[in-house]
Amino acid sequence: MADLVFDWLQANFIEVLGAVLGLVYIFLSIRQNIWTWPVGLLTSALYVYVFLVSKFYADMALQVYYVGVSIYGWYFWLKGKPDRKDHLPVSHTPKKLWLALAGVSLVLFLLIAFVLKNYTDSPVPLGDSLTTALSLVATWMLARKYLEHWLIWVFVDFFSVVLYAFKSLWPTVLLFVVYTIMAVLGYWSWKKSLEAES
Repeated sequence: MADLVFDWLQANFIEVLGAVLGLVYIFLSIRQNIWTWPVGLLTSALYVYVFLVSKFYADMALQVYYVGVSIYGWYFWLKGKPDRKDHLPVSHTPKKLWLALAGVSLVLFLLIAFVLKNYTDSPVPLGDSLTTALSLVATWMLARKYLEHWLIWVFVDFFSVVLYAFKSLWPTVLLFVVYTIMAVLGYWSWKKSLEAES
């Protein structure tokens, strides 16, 4: 039995390492720790490979985006608000921004779905497109420290559990179950932080 577990871990080392780092990333994100970004960058780099091999092409491209947004988020949390005292505070997403975010999400979904359906062998083009489009928007909102990004993650993470189970990516399924729970906890933690700063 131990040999079986060892062989499986060896065969899935990159995915397991990515899942472990993903848990560290979400924990750091909830704590609003600046190390969120370098850990997220490394996690994303590993998952580029995992999703390429599994033919989740939109998710693979999303991981490439995450590498870039990790650099942006890292910079913005450190330097993005010149008038801030010691850190970028949590804030509500401005009401006027919601319509733009919804529009961007829809356009991204349609564009990604078109590409996946017509130019790849993706087994779940619509599901992959939906989670990717919403993840792009939610990650940008995280970089700006908008509280409501956590609500988008609750949906995306829960929906992703089903997609990854379909492809038998079990460490990733487990990771996204934990992500779903932690997204709920993250929302409440950031909400308390926002209320404390108000």
